[in-house]
Amino acid sequence: MAAKVFESIGKFGLALAVAGGVVNSALYNVDAGHRAVIFDRFRGVQDIVVGEGTHFLIPWVQKPIIFDCRSRPRNVPVITGSKDLQNVNITLRILFRPVASQLPRIFTSIGEDYDERVLPSITTEILKSVVARFDAGELITQRELVSRQVSDDLTERAATFGL
Repeated sequence: MAAKVFESIGKFGLALAVAGGVVNSALYNVDAGHRAVIFDRFRGVQDIVVGEGTHFLIPWVQKPIIFDCRSRPRNVPVITGSKDLQNVNITLRILFRPVASQLPRIFTSIGEDYDERVLPSITTEILKSVVARFDAGELITQRELVSRQVSDDLTERAATFGL
């Protein structure tokens, strides 16, 4: 009699452990300041951006790709020529973050390492084009104008990539 009770408790415990494992693999967390995009093995990347919190997914069919949507700094050093053909060493510090609604497009077209792929090239491009409009003396005396021009051009160019 006692053996049957222990056997049924063992079966119940095993079933409970299996059920807990399935439920655990169907949950994922998105931390504060992050967003997730769901990759489905049958339908590809879904257009829905998932916010913060604990969410469900279909185990072994769906996979969450989590992006950091907080502002992060990046320093980009550039050696370029001014209008009067003098070499200028400039280090640009930018704060960037992805636009949350653009995350599915960013993931499918650029990838998870979008900042490593996009930011060095567009910052160098913008910085060289703006510095070439000024001579070396103007770069020092009109610093605010140069900074505003770089900021405006860089914001416009980064928006095409969803940043």
